[in-house]
Formats: sequence, C-alpha cells, structure tokens
Amino acid sequence: MATMHNGLQTGPIAAAQNGRGEQYFAANPSSPDERRTLHVRLRGHEADVQVSNGVFSGNRVDLGTSVLLRHAPAPSRIGNLLDLGCGWGPIALAMGFESPEADIWALDVNERAVELTRANAQTCALARIHAGTAGMIPTDIQFDTIWSNPPIRVGKEALHDLLMTWLPRLAPDGGAYLVVQRNLGADSLIPWLAARLGSSFDVGKYASSKGYRVIEVRRHA
Repeated sequence: MATMHNGLQTGPIAAAQNGRGEQYFAANPSSPDERRTLHVRLRGHEADVQVSNGVFSGNRVDLGTSVLLRHAPAPSRIGNLLDLGCGWGPIALAMGFESPEADIWALDVNERAVELTRANAQTCALARIHAGTAGMIPTDIQFDTIWSNPPIRVGKEALHDLLMTWLPRLAPDGGAYLVVQRNLGADSLIPWLAARLGSSFDVGKYASSKGYRVIEVRRHA
C-alpha cells in the first residue's frame, strides 16, 4: 500500500509509470555513467544539463513543463520560490536564471531527481537552488512563487493531498502556477481548489496551450 510523507506519495507508486513509459519516481540515484547530457533552452536561458532514465521526462523538457515555462509570469525576484515535483530540474533552473537573488526549493521524492537537480544547479552556477525531499524545507517558510507540473497520474487523492500540503504555504500576495492536461482533469481541478483553499485565495485558468491549462492560484495580500 502507498503511504504519504509530507504531502508526497511513497511506496509502490514509486515504480509507477505514466502512459508514455516515463517513471515519475524511482528508488535509487543514478550513477554518473547512466546520465546523458541534454542541451536545453529555459525561458531564454541555454544550458547543458544531465538527465537520466527513472526520472520523469528523462530525455527532454516535457510538453507540460514547456507550456508552463512559456506562459507563467515572472517569478518573484526575491524571497522563497518552490518547484513542486522538480524532476531533473527544468523548472527550478528557469526560476534560478530569472531570480538569482531568491532561494529556490526544488522538491521531489525521487532520489535520482534530487541528485540530478543538485548537479544541474551546480553546473549552471545557481547556488541558491536547494534540492531535496519535503523534510528539508523549514516548516515556517512561505513561498512567494510556486511553479509545478504536478504528478497527476499518482491519482486524485494523492494529488489533492499534495496540493493542499503546499499551496496553503503561499505567502500573502504570492502566486502559484500549475500546468495540468485538460483531459486529465484540469478544468475540474480549478473549482475544487477554489472550494478547498477558501476565500483567502483566488483560483482560475491563466492560460491554455497544446491541450494543457495553466492554473493560477493567488493568495490575497
């Protein structure tokens, strides 16, 4: 049976694959000889990064992440930013390039993903990216910006638990931007979030592209 830890699911789901055969979670870090170098462009910034099998979208920037990076507004220039479900780090790296004075927390349950994000941040000289599991993030931190391509295929209950663990930690006047496929429930997720988060938050569709929705969550000042 799967279990929850700090809002991210562990257990048998750790080996689950999505419909394209990409693993969202894997148990073991990758050795250097398993890694491949990928040249990427992240919101106008180019970089050579390391990717690996056993990490979500381990051979490219996936389409959902590309949509998020194309449409999300600029992250806060300072403060604390969160990449929820970082994979090998494309979202965290983009945040780091745009907001070099902010602290970026890159969160994943996948040890291989955390290891790759740390390595890629070091290669890109982005020293303020902190990659790890949920337990590394101080409990009193609020986030000025959250960007996420959340792991929809972990199931509705696990996804809802994940989002309700982290979205309430938006700082006043902070914003979260989540990319979700339309045919995987993006439109129904919007009213659900609005009802669960309550009157202190505004939730709506920010952008649509290539079958994806970018959902905006803003906390009132």
